Amino acid sequence: MANTVIWNKHDYVTSLRERLNANTNWKEIMDVKISDVRTIVNGTLSTEPSVVVGTRGTAYAYGDFTITADTCTISTYYNIPIFIDEADRTQQAYFGSPEIAAFQGKKVNEYLESAMLATHASWADFGAGDLANTSANDTTAITVSATNIDDIIRAIKRYINSKNGADLAAEKGLFIVWRPEDMEMLEAFVQANGFTEADYSLKNGIVAGLRYMGVDHYMSTKHTAGHLFAGVKKVGKTMGILRGTYGKAKFIEDPGNVSGLGIVTRIDHGFAFPASGTKDLSLDINVA
Repeated sequence: MANTVIWNKHDYVTSLRERLNANTNWKEIMDVKISDVRTIVNGTLSTEPSVVVGTRGTAYAYGDFTITADTCTISTYYNIPIFIDEADRTQQAYFGSPEIAAFQGKKVNEYLESAMLATHASWADFGAGDLANTSANDTTAITVSATNIDDIIRAIKRYINSKNGADLAAEKGLFIVWRPEDMEMLEAFVQANGFTEADYSLKNGIVAGLRYMGVDHYMSTKHTAGHLFAGVKKVGKTMGILRGTYGKAKFIEDPGNVSGLGIVTRIDHGFAFPASGTKDLSLDINVA
């Protein structure tokens, strides 16, 4: 191993936490709960009380409602162990502990974005039939193009409105996470239609985006093939992160009897999407 570093543990931890604190797509989209409990319980109204139309002088009846518990279990972890040879810790000065820590933090954020986008089976399907408004929760793939990308945006908004999500969308905001090639088409459409709307710098640690047609458009390279993510932000989308390990680093001298320093950081996490209620506000956009 010929890598060389300047080593400082305090700088390392500071740099790691700075990188983890950077805004990311998943922080914008998910309801992130950092906790030391294993199971986070969220309640969703699965049935609501009915509105009673009364007549003066007559009694009214109470309506009941049902709460469904959605649980987010923090049980999965991702580990990033890095080894630095003993001589490399002191010989050279062109690569140091802050850079290594920033790399580890970046990898944690990238992993969480990939893990979020891999949960598409928990979202409501949205395919070509939904785009054409001929069927609901279709899985037929949509071919995204410069001529239909605006139609996709409008159809997503129509779908959410039809599921009584308009108020939540106005409160929390709408989002779509595109692939790089989709984002290029969106930008081309905006330019071709003469809009001078300024780019909206979305708060994420990797990519920038724009706000257009009332939707925040993000870009990611971490999608599961054939699936995009869209919906209402932070509604029915829980990401649990274990406080006890998040942003921490272990420094192990001579790990495995190898002369040097082992640096380990990990992220423990879990996801929860409701099976009813607000499920329709998280959409799995099936694409070719």
